[in-house]
Amino acid sequence: MTTGGTWLDWDRDGQDWPHRSASRFVEAADLRWHIQEMGPEAAPPLLLLHGTGAASHSWRHLMPGLAGAHRIIALDLPCHGFSRPRRPVDLSLTGMTRSVQALITAIGLTPAAIIGHSAGAAIAISLAAASRRRTGPLVIAINGAFLPIRGNRLFSPLAKALFAAPFTATMFSLAARGGWFGDNLLSATGSIIDDRGADLYRRLLATSGHVQGALGMMAAWDLSRFDRLLAGLPVPPTLIAAKDDPMVPCRDSRHAAERARGARLILVDRGGHLLHEGRADLVSGLVADAIAAHPYSTVDAA
Repeated sequence: MTTGGTWLDWDRDGQDWPHRSASRFVEAADLRWHIQEMGPEAAPPLLLLHGTGAASHSWRHLMPGLAGAHRIIALDLPCHGFSRPRRPVDLSLTGMTRSVQALITAIGLTPAAIIGHSAGAAIAISLAAASRRRTGPLVIAINGAFLPIRGNRLFSPLAKALFAAPFTATMFSLAARGGWFGDNLLSATGSIIDDRGADLYRRLLATSGHVQGALGMMAAWDLSRFDRLLAGLPVPPTLIAAKDDPMVPCRDSRHAAERARGARLILVDRGGHLLHEGRADLVSGLVADAIAAHPYSTVDAA
């Protein structure tokens, strides 16, 4: 991942960022990370990982409710949002896992549970599978992307070519500033989200550094051995999926439930890919239930 392109500026683009007062910046793993923290410091920690092309704003509706009984840590993934690289960063699943682990080590975090959306759920699985703790962390996946993208033989080379082209991210970001491009991408999620959320996605897509990060992540993604990670989870995961998700079909979660020992699968009739944004109250309740059912959820507090 190159360090070029335009990036969001905190003093300009972060003025109205959701939960701005909860934000801070941390240096780790060749990145200046943007993280948000909320809730009692001594409470069991929950780590929130967004999906490709999103940022910490994706959790804006879930964070306050979960923060009542938990310490919430949401972050912008490498080369996404306000998490800016100091030098080229490995955006593969292994590389992203290594970077996130370096961050949580730097801030002294031992998550009791990791909540991930889409590709963020794959990183959550990877982190948990690498953990040597018998008691956790619990993984709660929302529309988890656990299988290679349909048409992967075409998409992977195409993503690599787009990522390598010097002007691709700039063209994408310029198109997004026109409005229609970003709106079409949001429509493709099959979700109805609030106007503020839509505006923040447009802002992200209009930033070439962020677009380059999303393209780089897709180009480097390899899930060919992911079933091994699912089988190696120390704690049975909870897998939440929308039946009408047009971007990551719920068969991904069905497949994962068959591979992960004791997995709990929850299928929701409607909500699309951004289920946690469009139906935040429902998802918040499902997450709270999953955490309450985890017998070690209060043991692993950092």
